[in-house]
Order: sequence, then structure tokens, then C-alpha cells
Amino acid sequence: MEDGYQNRTAFIKGAKDIAKEVKRQASKKVGRSVDRMSDEYSKRSYSRFEEDDDDDYPMQGSQDGGYYRGDSQAANDDEGGHSDSTEGHDEDDEIYEGEYQGIPRADSGKGSLAGGPGAVRAGAQQFRDVGVSEAERRKDQEELAQQYETILQECGHGKFQWTLYFVLGLALMADGVEIFVVGFVLPSAEKDMCLSEPNKSMLGLIVYFGMMVGAFLWGALADRIGRRQSLLISLSINSIFSFFSSFVQGYSTFLFCRLLSGVGIGGSIPIVFSYYSEFLSQEKRGEHLSWLCMFWMIGGIYASAMAWAIIPHYGWSFQMGSAYQFHSWRVFVLVCAFPAVAAIAALSAMPESPRFYLENGKHDEGWMVLKQVHDTNMRAKGYPERVFSVTTIKTVKQIDELVDTGTDTPVWQRYRLKIISLSQQIRSNILACFSPEYKRTTFMLMAVWFTMSFSYYGLTVWFPDMIKYIQKQEYESRTKTFTKERVEHVTFNFTLENQVHRQGHYFNDKFLNLKMKSMVFEDSVFEECYFEDITSTHTFFKNCTFIASLFYNTDLFKYRLINSKLINSTFLHNKEGCMLDFSDDFNNAYMIYFVNFLGTLAVLPGNIVSALLMDKIGRLRMLAGSSVISCVSCFFLMFGNSESGMIALLCLFGGISIASWNALDVITVELYPSDKRTTAFGFLNALCKLAAVLGISIFQSFVGITKAVPILFAAGALAAGSFLATKLPETRGQVLQ
Repeated sequence: MEDGYQNRTAFIKGAKDIAKEVKRQASKKVGRSVDRMSDEYSKRSYSRFEEDDDDDYPMQGSQDGGYYRGDSQAANDDEGGHSDSTEGHDEDDEIYEGEYQGIPRADSGKGSLAGGPGAVRAGAQQFRDVGVSEAERRKDQEELAQQYETILQECGHGKFQWTLYFVLGLALMADGVEIFVVGFVLPSAEKDMCLSEPNKSMLGLIVYFGMMVGAFLWGALADRIGRRQSLLISLSINSIFSFFSSFVQGYSTFLFCRLLSGVGIGGSIPIVFSYYSEFLSQEKRGEHLSWLCMFWMIGGIYASAMAWAIIPHYGWSFQMGSAYQFHSWRVFVLVCAFPAVAAIAALSAMPESPRFYLENGKHDEGWMVLKQVHDTNMRAKGYPERVFSVTTIKTVKQIDELVDTGTDTPVWQRYRLKIISLSQQIRSNILACFSPEYKRTTFMLMAVWFTMSFSYYGLTVWFPDMIKYIQKQEYESRTKTFTKERVEHVTFNFTLENQVHRQGHYFNDKFLNLKMKSMVFEDSVFEECYFEDITSTHTFFKNCTFIASLFYNTDLFKYRLINSKLINSTFLHNKEGCMLDFSDDFNNAYMIYFVNFLGTLAVLPGNIVSALLMDKIGRLRMLAGSSVISCVSCFFLMFGNSESGMIALLCLFGGISIASWNALDVITVELYPSDKRTTAFGFLNALCKLAAVLGISIFQSFVGITKAVPILFAAGALAAGSFLATKLPETRGQVLQ
């Protein structure tokens, strides 16, 4: 380069010479059989990597041209040729854009591999039946899988993969945050919005419904429009509606925004794992996909830390009149959208999966991305002179599914036809997961995903509820009861808490500037009493009578007066809405955040162990073994009769079960071919969220009733899942389909 190309003209001429030489080499391959070419390529590629170390990449080509640069091309490279893109174009020499950049014409590569030397064969190909076309497509996919694996080994594992690791980790972190958001804000939101018990339950489950729809939708779209584009769209939807949900005031609009936010983030798990796996070679895939799972844990830690730092600070709020209030829990919701926004910004700088390009016949785009991976890693390792030696990559035969809309068709009609065509393609992709070739695998994975999700999510929600139930029992054990008391001319200006008053009579008493927490008055009479500046939580008046009493600036609304009578009594300037009081609930909130923080942090050892052993002991042993140990650990829950005991058991269960999830993610990615990978993963992840809703609903119904039923349900589901997992095929050491 330093001696041969002193000016632009000489540089362009050299690039053209390289392209012409590539065309000459490609023409030699026309007429050769597919089997012979595949055998020679595989033998040459694998023997080269067995003889050389990881950082040594010779450019020895076969005499017949092959996929790699031959001797003549290597000589040109030594004289100064380079695989980087060039600029300019000479109309006298008709070279298409890809060839001009050093990439051979894609159809020449495909033609040589397909075995068709001329236009006659290409014309006859149009009349082949669908079965033959599908068979050729599967054969192309097998050949591409073998070549792609060898190319990834040449590209190496380095800076590019680690950069993508952190970028996709942010997307996975956003998914982890989304799971915890509603649970953390619910204690505050229920007071701010005056939520009933059914509304609270729906708000807790709505995110799972959204994620279920999102996983199915974005997983299917990622196989049709691309991993990167689908992930960007899904994260954008999550960010937009997370932002809106922090400002909306009504329960219905907040519920709607959280639903759509869940729809957006639902696509992160199926797309992230599929996307990242297509940049990893066989010996790195299991380990690094397991390391990627760490970011889900980081998302939970981030949510717990932000909730602890923001929500209890009531001063971080403002209001505009009585209609609009922005409390600190809304600030927390806003902060929780940051990981998704950061993921969008970082992902915008990353390329699409080259495997997706090649599966869809986009040879040049796939080649350029793989070259970018190679050059980035080589520069980082200190070998910037290393040239990407691949010239032609196998692309999969495409089945024409385009709809000719015509030039006179209205725009809306074109979009409608495109949507219909896309829907049909997605439907065929989903049905392909249940074809005879994949039907057994799909049903087995459905059973494993369902049983694991049912037990895991059911227990992880049941744990905090049991802790709150134990706290409630302990609190109620300290309740003071007063019966038939008579109080006259007394001023109450101090906090009343955790008391029950039955059949009392209060005459000419004043209740001023006080807080009532967990107060119950039953069958009592209040005569000529004055209530002013009262703030109450869990306070009720049952079967009481108020005679000539005045309520001024209180939150004692009529729903707190159960079957009570008001005789000549007046309410003036009632406080609007449900009032928040973080000072009283701080300890409870702290416990919720602390428990979730410990439960999330406890999965760290399981993540490390699974990452280190995934490629050593195999996916099935990791999945089945972890499920069996998790099943056994369930029975220890019977001995959790205190807060500390339940927290310890929660950490134990989470730390063990995470290895099962990591193995299941890896094996799901590896069992399906590239053109069906995110569709199948999205479908299974949607089933996972449905099982989560069922598990949470069933397990919560037994809180305070019995421990045996939830424990038996969870243990039985895990036992069934571990048994079925052993029937799945082992994917360790296999080429990514």
C-alpha cells in the first residue's frame, strides 16, 4: 500500500484488478458439484484451524478458487491490495458495488454452490415444486451453518463481541427492571390512586400480560425484519410508555401504559439471546450466553437500589392544585426507563446479525458485517495487518413471497398488503415450529418452560407475600383492645396506632392534627366531636354513630365509615385522593426493597457456576441437575417460620434455579435454525409469562392458609420439568443451525 498506491488513480486501478481476479476465480467454480465443494471447503477450513493457533490466519487458498483468497489474490494483497471498501466507479468497467469493494458477485457464489451453470437452469428452477425448493433451502442452511462456524473462528472472540455483550446487556437489564417496577411502586401507588384489592392484583399482573404479547410479537418479527430493527422498535415502545406512565394520574391510563411498556420489553429476551448467539463460535456460545444472563440480575439490583434511594423521599414530589400530583414513586418509574434508553442509543451503533443477512440472501451485507467483526478483533489484538480472507459466503435460496402491488395501488393498500404478507410469513414460521422435524422438540420445551416458570415466578412472589403475612401476624399480636370506654372533653393530638375500640362512647372530644394507623372503632358513638387535619391509613369505623359532629380537612371518607350513621354531622374541605405517608411505611418499604435486593444478588453464584460449567458438563446436565436441586430445596420452605428464615430460603432457591434458566436459554437458542430461532424463542417465552400469571395467582391464594399446597405445586412442577429436560437433545459442541 505504501509503495504501490501513491495516488487515488493507482488505488482504484488496484481495486479493480482484485475484483476482476475474483470474478475469474469464481468462474472456475461453475459446474462443480455441491458435495465436492462442501467437502473440500470443510476439510481445508478445519485443517487450517487445527494446524494454526488462534491468532495466526494464513491466506492459503485452494487451487480451484474456493471461498478463501487464492495465491493470486494473496499476491495482490502483498502488493498492497486490501479488503476495505473503496470509492469511485469507472463506467468503462462494469463492476457492481459489492465487487468493487472486493466482494464477489453474490449470485455467482450461489450459482456455483447450487450447481446451476447457466440461465437455462435458472429458468427451469422457477418450475420446481415447493418441496424441492424447501429441500434445497435446508441443504443451503446446513452448508451455511458449517461455513459460518468456520468464519466465526477466523474472526475470533474479542473486542466486538464484548462491546455487543454490554450493549445487549443493557436491553436484558431493562427486562429485569420491568419485572420489579410495579412491585416496588404498588404500596405507594395503591394509596395515591386509592386502589382496591382487585385493582392492585391486576396492576401486579398486567406487566406479565404485556410481556407475553411482546415476546410472541417481536420474536416472530425478528425472524422477518431483523434482530436489531425489532429490538430497537420494542425498546423504543418500552421507553415511551414507561415515560408516559410516570406522569399519568388515573388508574386506567397508568394500567394501559404499563401494559404497552410490557409489550415493548417482552421482545428483549428472545431477541437478545438469538442476536448474541449469532456472533459467538461454538466453543464460546454456552459460556458467554450465561455471562449475558448476569445483566438480568443487575437490572434487579438497579431497581432495588433506585427504589430504596427514591421512593421513601416524599420531598421529591410536587403538585399542581389537587388534580395533578407527582410523587416520588413516579420519579422512580421515570428512572427505571433509563436502561432501555441507554440500550437504544448503544444499539444504534451496532450492525445487524450477519447470519440474518445470509439467511435472507443478502450476501454483501453479511460479508461486510463479518469483516467488521474480524477487523475490530484483529486490531484490538495487535494484528491490524490481518486481512479477512473470506471472499464468498453461502447464502440460502430465497422463496419469492413478494406481492406485486403495482404502481397505481394506493399507499394504504400497499401497506395493507405488506402487513398481510408479513402476517402470513409469521404464521408459516410458527407452524414450522410444529412441523414433524421440530414438533417433539417444541412440545418438550413447552413443558419445561411452563413448569419452570410456574414454580419459579409463583414462589418468588409467594416469598415476599409470606414475609408480609408474617409481619402482619406479628403486628396484630401487639394490637391493644379497649371495650366500653367512655371518654368526655378530651383532646387527642397524638398518633393513634394499632388499636381496636369496641362499644365506646365519645362525648365532646377533639381529634386534632393526628395520624390514625390501623385503628378500628366498632359499635361506638361519637357525639358532638370535632375532627380536624386527620391523616389515616387502614382505619375504619364499623357500625358507628356520629351525632352533631364536624369533619374538617380530613381523609375520613365515607368508604371508611362502614355501616355507620351520620346524624346532623358535616364534612368540610375533605382531603382529595388517598394521602401518602412514607414516614410510617418506611420500614415496610425498606424490607420489600431489601428482600428483593438480596434475592436478586443471590443468583450471582449460580450465574458464575453455570457460565463456567455450561460448556464443560453440557446444557442438559446443567438444566436437569439444577432443576432437581431446586426441587429438593423447596421442601426446606416448610421450616421458614420467621422473616430471616424466609429470606434465607428465598436466596437459596434463587441461587440454585438461575442455572436452570441459563441452560434453558442456551439450549432453546441452539435447537432451532436461524430462520425460526426468535420465533420459537418468543413463543416459548410468551408461554413462560402465561405460566407466571397462573403461578402467581394460584400461589397468592394460599398465603395465610397453608404452606403445603404451594410447596407441593412447585416441587411437583420442578420434578416434572427436570424429567422432561433429560429427553431433550444435547446441543453442546454442535454447530449453530
